[in-house]
Amino acid sequence: MTKVCIFGAGSIGGYIAACLKKTDVDVSLIARGPHKEAIEKNGLTFIKNEKVENYKVRVTDDVKNLDDQDYIFISIKAHGITNIADSLKKIMHDKTAIISAVNGLPWWYFYKAKTGTELDDKHIESVDPSGKIWNTIKPEKAIGCVVYPACEIIEPGVIKHNYGERLSMGEPDGIKSERLKKIANLLIEGGLKVPQKNNLRDEIWIKLWGNCSFNIISALYNKSLDEIGKDKDLLNVVRKMMEECKNVGEKIGVKFNVSIDHRINAAISIVGHKPSTTQDLYAKRPLEIDPIIGSIIEVGNKLNVDTSTLKLKNNELKLKAEKLGLYLSLIHISEPTRLRRISYAVFCL
Repeated sequence: MTKVCIFGAGSIGGYIAACLKKTDVDVSLIARGPHKEAIEKNGLTFIKNEKVENYKVRVTDDVKNLDDQDYIFISIKAHGITNIADSLKKIMHDKTAIISAVNGLPWWYFYKAKTGTELDDKHIESVDPSGKIWNTIKPEKAIGCVVYPACEIIEPGVIKHNYGERLSMGEPDGIKSERLKKIANLLIEGGLKVPQKNNLRDEIWIKLWGNCSFNIISALYNKSLDEIGKDKDLLNVVRKMMEECKNVGEKIGVKFNVSIDHRINAAISIVGHKPSTTQDLYAKRPLEIDPIIGSIIEVGNKLNVDTSTLKLKNNELKLKAEKLGLYLSLIHISEPTRLRRISYAVFCL
């Protein structure tokens, strides 16, 4: 039987678990606190289209309680992966595949990327300081994943699906491997839409395009997407941020198959929605800043691409988050300090 562990049983992790429980898979969750206790006691409750389902699922807060896994979904905030890399290694065998269901540029991004730049086969410092994830987990273990569903934990042990059913997936080198086909088919059997992409990197940047602009502006000004669309000045800033993001992406071979106007219109057509960065800020949860904007700036700096607007808004959000104790750069601080500051945020996604 295929063994799948979901590290971080938050809203997205819980959704994936609920889908996989409909299949012949041995599913385990790693969670903690009241959420873990509720799942342990009452099962995982999942609500979609007013339908309530409950699943009995193995849940633990310690990898020592698990056997080696065939697939591990990382469903925590991207800035927490460094903190769990050593734990993941304890439940991996030679063929274990790691699927990072996170926002921003993933830690494995430049593995077999073939961009023709100095970045190929190197880690991204703003996402993976000192290459800790790269060197511990190893990028050859990675399967790429772009997450589109929106879910929320409405109370411990209870997850509500809001919209979206697609997880786009792909190998870093674009091949249709057997391990990719197997997990994609299992997720499809569980009710998800899972297109297998030859070049997932393009899709990563299309999503990142909106994250690095709308997420940041929404968090800075506490505006929903449609409210940003009605504010000419804010919309102009969003456009500049997207233009800079596009310039960086194109420098490493990314193809943007939709226009900036199309991407903007798609976002501002969603009424009343505030992105996850804004939700985290006002819920006083640590922010994903470096993966969704710092990584673009880092790549731009290395390739001499202007990212002045991105830098300005990045600094403004960092300052706002630092004052609230919700951000600490993972770069240029000691390992013990880094781990202490992010350990409490590991299961937030």
